Amino acid sequence: MTEYGYFLSTEEHGPADLVEQARMAEQAGFTSLWISDHFHPWNAEQGQSPFVWSVIGALSQATSLPVRTAVTCPIMRLHPAVTAQAAATAAVQLGGGFRLGVGSGEALNEHILGGAWPQAAIRLEMLQEAVQVMRLLFEGGEVSHHGKHYTVENARLYTVPDEPVPIDVSAFGPTATELAGRIGDGFITMAPDAEAVDRFRRSGGGAKPVSGGLKVCWGTDREEAVRTAHRLWANEQLPGELSQILPTPRHFEQANELVPVERVADAVTCGDDVDAHLAAITAYADAGFDTVFVNQIGPDQRGFFDFYRSKVLPQLPD
Repeated sequence: MTEYGYFLSTEEHGPADLVEQARMAEQAGFTSLWISDHFHPWNAEQGQSPFVWSVIGALSQATSLPVRTAVTCPIMRLHPAVTAQAAATAAVQLGGGFRLGVGSGEALNEHILGGAWPQAAIRLEMLQEAVQVMRLLFEGGEVSHHGKHYTVENARLYTVPDEPVPIDVSAFGPTATELAGRIGDGFITMAPDAEAVDRFRRSGGGAKPVSGGLKVCWGTDREEAVRTAHRLWANEQLPGELSQILPTPRHFEQANELVPVERVADAVTCGDDVDAHLAAITAYADAGFDTVFVNQIGPDQRGFFDFYRSKVLPQLPD
């Protein structure tokens, strides 16, 4: 059974708009929420970047839907002990309906304190230790930890949920996917990649949940929707490791100039063709995903939710 959630973009929207979108998502029939965790947007056109933990507190009062971050980087900008405290509080606020999605991050958000940006292998090593620290803290006892990357002394979380916060691990390559299988309570990725799902399950993930994210741009004028998707999210079509190593929104804007509109048109479902939206979502179900989170690019959120409530969600398999 595949479930369908909504993906809140903190890069595009401020706190009040995100809360209102969460309400509309619940009314439309989406069953859970993802929310991104950034210090910077990817480019100035996106234009926002509220502190995700404040927004989650507001979401807990505005909707009954479960929430998870997609994703938080607990290795540099926020120490894993601080991340654990934030996640535990979020889980209490949401009555246990919170999952912490984590990943190895991007220089765009994590280099801001002035530290060197580590190579990918080191970041994964740091992520593994950070997850270990957070799991210890979620148990509610006093923790002292002296590891290769992190030190924690006499730390205890006093506000904790009844059960430890589940930690889902984001991954995009074989090595990271295998790590997710070993240490994660679930797997997060952004493409309907059946091979990656299988690798996660074979690496220790077993029957743990797999979640995917999908960006679309609904609109009655497909060409205009394509232009909107290109203006706001051309960065998703950048190749290789650029999204991990470019340090500022300005650098992404420069790189985005190399992404033709046609590439976005081919990669992103745009317009109001119901069958196209259904096909994009069911590709994840066919690849073995348990939950698909859909994000509407651009300002016309109400039109998107009306479209999905009336024409898309009713046709998706339960």
